[in-house]
Amino acid sequence: MKTQIAIVGAGPAGLLLGHLLRAEGLEAVVVERASADYVLGRIRAGVLERTTTDLMDRLGLGDRMHREGLPHDGFSLADGERLIRIDINALTGRQVMVYGQTELTRDLMDAADERGLRIIYNAADVTLHGLDGDAPYLTFVEDGAARRIDAQFICGCDGFHGAARAAIPASAARAYQKVYPFGWLGILADVPPCDHELIYANHERGFALASMRSETRSRYYIQVPLDEKVADWPDDRLWDELAVRLGPEAGGRITRGPALEKSIAPLRSFVFETMRHGRLLLAGDSAHIVPPTGAKGLNLAASDVRYLSEALAGYFRRGDDGAITGYSGRALARIWQAERFSWQLTRLMHRFPDNDAFDRRMQMADLDYIASSPAAQTAIAENYVGLPL
Repeated sequence: MKTQIAIVGAGPAGLLLGHLLRAEGLEAVVVERASADYVLGRIRAGVLERTTTDLMDRLGLGDRMHREGLPHDGFSLADGERLIRIDINALTGRQVMVYGQTELTRDLMDAADERGLRIIYNAADVTLHGLDGDAPYLTFVEDGAARRIDAQFICGCDGFHGAARAAIPASAARAYQKVYPFGWLGILADVPPCDHELIYANHERGFALASMRSETRSRYYIQVPLDEKVADWPDDRLWDELAVRLGPEAGGRITRGPALEKSIAPLRSFVFETMRHGRLLLAGDSAHIVPPTGAKGLNLAASDVRYLSEALAGYFRRGDDGAITGYSGRALARIWQAERFSWQLTRLMHRFPDNDAFDRRMQMADLDYIASSPAAQTAIAENYVGLPL
């Protein structure tokens, strides 16, 4: 099989990129090692920046998102006693949209056939070849048979553990990483959320987040040590802890219910430089990971693929090599800003094992300053809604 662009990974980054390329009239094939059901079963982010919603609208795929998603004008920071509301709409003139990554992925999947985007699922042993030359190609196994796709470029959108980044020689790149000494224990339940907007809570017992997927489905998280097990947290214990950490106002409004899903996710900050090696270009989680604090992961992937689709369109339409060579630097400039914001918010809202009484008072002083400073609130709001492309 031959195509102009082979995309490894059929998560939201790979699917968005594929649709953007097809909208430009370019050929693209997406190869995914997992099944479609597995991809849709991943429980991931739910807060979309305007950058991401604009891309869906540009593709003509935003109708269900606008019909079922929840536009948010702000969010709150809590310190155990009070809620500090950040009015992002008043401060920036923009909103964010609560719409689950699963639903966005489903919209992209459902539109693939009619848009001429081929997706190959259950592709085993995906391997990249010839990245330093002009004729890169993929090999993989489909239904027990060896397959090959010849392309002019390969785009790696296959996540942190995928084959694409691993194909770049260590001598050609540098990885930056910070692993956090805790994880997030999450619960998904069919209960109304305790607030109409997200609440990020800093409590002396640890961080908590009140989020939602819809007006009837809630998503909550608490910070836990890395050695905790889901089995250590029966539903009642988790609901009790959430009520304490979110504080009396929000905690008193929690509606309890049985868990649809519970899991513990570790937190890390990770950036891989470079995002281009020969004819391989990385996007999304294959090149960077952010802590979920601040909801930047999916949104960074969306800005990556916008830059990448523009670079590829420039190359194929105008022979613009500069767009390809400049892609990595352009994307990384925005990535590091988002990493900074997620790192800052994580440091502000979580309890670290080595924190002492002074560190705790500094966190409280920061929250006091944010509560009283329109300038501080504006800086947070600008980053939360997404910095300009």
